[in-house]
Amino acid sequence: MKYIEAKITINADNPGIAEELIVSIFDDLKLKGVVIEDPNDGLRTATDNTGNQPIDHTVTGYFPADSPADSLGEKLRIALESSLDDLKICQGIATSVIYRKIDEEDWAESWKAFFWPEKISDHIVVKPTWREYEPSPDELIVEIDPGMAFGTGTHPTTALCIQILEKRILPGQSLLDVGTGSGILLIAAAKLGAGNGIGMDNDHVATGVARSNLKINNLDPARFSVAAGNLIDPIASQFDLITANILTDVILELIGPLHRVLKPGGLFICSGIIEAYADKVVKHLKANNFQQIEKRFQGDWAGIVARRGDNKNDSAGAR
Repeated sequence: MKYIEAKITINADNPGIAEELIVSIFDDLKLKGVVIEDPNDGLRTATDNTGNQPIDHTVTGYFPADSPADSLGEKLRIALESSLDDLKICQGIATSVIYRKIDEEDWAESWKAFFWPEKISDHIVVKPTWREYEPSPDELIVEIDPGMAFGTGTHPTTALCIQILEKRILPGQSLLDVGTGSGILLIAAAKLGAGNGIGMDNDHVATGVARSNLKINNLDPARFSVAAGNLIDPIASQFDLITANILTDVILELIGPLHRVLKPGGLFICSGIIEAYADKVVKHLKANNFQQIEKRFQGDWAGIVARRGDNKNDSAGAR
């Protein structure tokens, strides 16, 4: 099968805003295999295995190169042109877009040159399944093959969530990961001592990839699983922790219904949030009876931890 690769290069002092907007457009149009190359993360250049980082910030997505994709390609072009022009005018962010046709097999192999083992917290190392790595005694290895699902684990938003999980999770706790992608947060939580967990995603490609990664990491399928569905709609039980490394607008949509699936006093850990939007998320959390207990930043991105109040009608700070 052939795909069209849409690769967008971002030239800006603050590329995070453009990254989030482009990922949002790709998500709306159901593009697969979204890859973010960031000079500050763990991706390596395709021709240099010495540890040099990419030079440019880029976001790349893929869609099938068959006849139904013609209208999708046109929608993508229109959405990108409109949004990126607005960015240039309002934020001074310059971008360029390159399209090319690529075989699925070539894509699957070529992008692997960019992905190397990366220690992203005090104890968690994200390791591609095809790389060798000898861990030190205090390191926990999360093996990932993202396939055509979002989430190699090296992006700052994923690192923020894992760093927070490492600090906050207690042995035996239950976790729900909303927008699980490759399953990396669920796997990291299991390695850090979670008792059970579910990863949710509305993309059937992602759920298949996540299930495969859970198996690669030898997680007990009776305790850790992946399900397809929109946000938390299919979930009936409550959890000690909920993670969401997704777009800001989706996090804002998710906060209100969280009381149904997060235990009183439970923690909500979210990222995928541009630093400039962090206060907006905190304000929305407070309005829905959540108390911010931690906010941390990495690059242009924010990670937020909030605790649910005992009762939805309590004030946000009542504990």
